[in-house]
Amino acid sequence: MEMETGVVAKRYGQLESERDTFLERGREAAKLTIPTLLPEEGHSSSSIYPTPYQGIGARGVNNLASKLLLALLPPNSPFFRLTIDDFDLQAIAGDNRGQVEEGLARIERAAMAEIESKAIRVPAFEALKLLIVTGNSLVYMPKEGGMKVYRPDRYVNKRDTMGNLLEVITKESLNVLNLPESVKELMPPSDSPVKNYDLYTKVCKVEKGWEVYQEVAGIEVPESRGMFKKDQNPYIPLRFIRIDGEDYGRGFIEEYLGDLRSLEALTQSIVQGSAASAKVLFLVRPNGTTKTANLAKAPNGAFLTGDTNDVSTLQVQKASDFRVALETMRMINDRLSAAFLLNTSVQRQAERVTAEEIRFMAQELETSLGGVYSILSQEFQLPLINLLLESLTKQGKMPRMPKDSIKPTVVTGIEALGRGQDLNKLATFLQYLQPLGQEIIASEMNVGDYIDRLAASLGIDTSGLIKSEQQKQQEQMMMQQQQQAMLEQQTVAGMAQGAAPNLAKAAVEEG
Repeated sequence: MEMETGVVAKRYGQLESERDTFLERGREAAKLTIPTLLPEEGHSSSSIYPTPYQGIGARGVNNLASKLLLALLPPNSPFFRLTIDDFDLQAIAGDNRGQVEEGLARIERAAMAEIESKAIRVPAFEALKLLIVTGNSLVYMPKEGGMKVYRPDRYVNKRDTMGNLLEVITKESLNVLNLPESVKELMPPSDSPVKNYDLYTKVCKVEKGWEVYQEVAGIEVPESRGMFKKDQNPYIPLRFIRIDGEDYGRGFIEEYLGDLRSLEALTQSIVQGSAASAKVLFLVRPNGTTKTANLAKAPNGAFLTGDTNDVSTLQVQKASDFRVALETMRMINDRLSAAFLLNTSVQRQAERVTAEEIRFMAQELETSLGGVYSILSQEFQLPLINLLLESLTKQGKMPRMPKDSIKPTVVTGIEALGRGQDLNKLATFLQYLQPLGQEIIASEMNVGDYIDRLAASLGIDTSGLIKSEQQKQQEQMMMQQQQQAMLEQQTVAGMAQGAAPNLAKAAVEEG
């Protein structure tokens, strides 16, 4: 029985033709770097992929992906900040801006803790490698569990002329045993059942948000239809290099395919030529007096009868050609090392990388990759943090915030670490105030608000660390009571000291 083709499957087939050219370029780039990232169609787990002769492609991809991961998802502090409108902030906090900043910083730390608990960095690293090589990848953030990554040959998407996503369809192969029971009941009986079925998931933009439903073997999966809010689409298609008017992105490797092809060919020639040169063959003149059997059996240092002119060594006279090839390889290797940031050490080798080092790395990526970091911040970081904040709200770990007043903002470049930049600004501000003198600074500055902002910029939870107003009032009352008690004791002691001479005089007179 021929498997029925559903509406989603037909739509997937229509969009496949627009994706094929990008897949071809992606597979060619993968062959020169990491072939398993985007294998050929029809591959299986038992397929064997030949590795490239040169390793700088794979090394460069892993190095660039690691630096991008460290900049996009820094382990030490949030990569975003929650901003609030100044007018709303004035209405809410008045002069106590530091307390609001501390509250927002606490929410930011909760979001980063959610990233750690979901172990997002591992699949994010895989997605970044796909982006560098193929230019495209799809990440899926379910309500529960960690992130899932789709290769470019496992999904299709459609965008408008401005690059905004309109629809995305994923394709997954499922064993018949893994199908939902509700789907099995709807499937007609077959004499030759298929072992694997394709599960299609379509997410389409509608007026109210995103509509989602699934289809297997031409049958809509029961209870699979649903809606996502406009900023809560868990399917996030990523692009490395954006080109207006194209549904898919371009990879970083595509820009350096010429150098990689040349290096691959030169390396292969050098390896094969070196193997041929390393082979040693002795030629003996057929009519000479030297016998080959005696040469082969003779031990080291033996005496033989023969003529040296009868024996010669076969050599490959290609030393000059090898030298030219090696020099060309060295030049290409230097260019690729600079492109993949292999020669830049913007981070010291330490267990805990400082915020300043990560900020410098983000700036390096921004200047070297021509705005790619900014693209990922808007197409990956911002949707990711929106999903995480919504998840925290539903779990009851944070209150629902007014979207019109408080919005997450991803900052890039030199301010790549969000509130970490506020620390530098506060330090600079205080430095400029030093010429005014400590007395004027103490009289003009709100020390409590300054401490709250300082703690927020450092990502420190001040709960129990900074005294509350109630604690300050209690301590002030205790100090006043102690001072009053000491004053009363001093008064009583003074009265007693003053009365002592009079009492002594009276005692003498009575005596």
